Amino acid sequence: MIQLNRRQMVLAAMLAMSLTVSAADRATKDEAKAMAKKAATLFKEKGKDAFAVLNDKQGPFVDRDLYVAVLDASGNVLAHGANEKLVGKSLAQLKDADGKAFVQDIMGHVSANKPGWVDYRWVNPVSKEIEAKSSFVEVHGGYGFMVGAYSK
Repeated sequence: MIQLNRRQMVLAAMLAMSLTVSAADRATKDEAKAMAKKAATLFKEKGKDAFAVLNDKQGPFVDRDLYVAVLDASGNVLAHGANEKLVGKSLAQLKDADGKAFVQDIMGHVSANKPGWVDYRWVNPVSKEIEAKSSFVEVHGGYGFMVGAYSK
């Protein structure tokens, strides 16, 4: 049996706590899907007035590394909880860190009126690192309400 001295035990406890904190800072795919559905429901209730709520970085649609982006079938951004400068821009030709044209996949979901997942690599707004991301696209009214969860 391995015996740890007091200092080693404290260091091990600190390491375990830091791993727990970093895991708690990461949202899950289930949480991302739930937020996308909640954003689409808000749009059903408020129409385009919902976009202001979805753009609010201090609002209920930004949580840890989760935020909502709303795109139409042409790749135009109508709301973006992490970067309001993207609103009104077309992301149709945007590629991820590996060169994948992931916005085309999102546009496909919107055009087909079919919700689903899109996988790509993107900058995590919390860690500031490029990480794997799975985004759920909930479709309503010709718009894709997208929220993604990051994983290392």
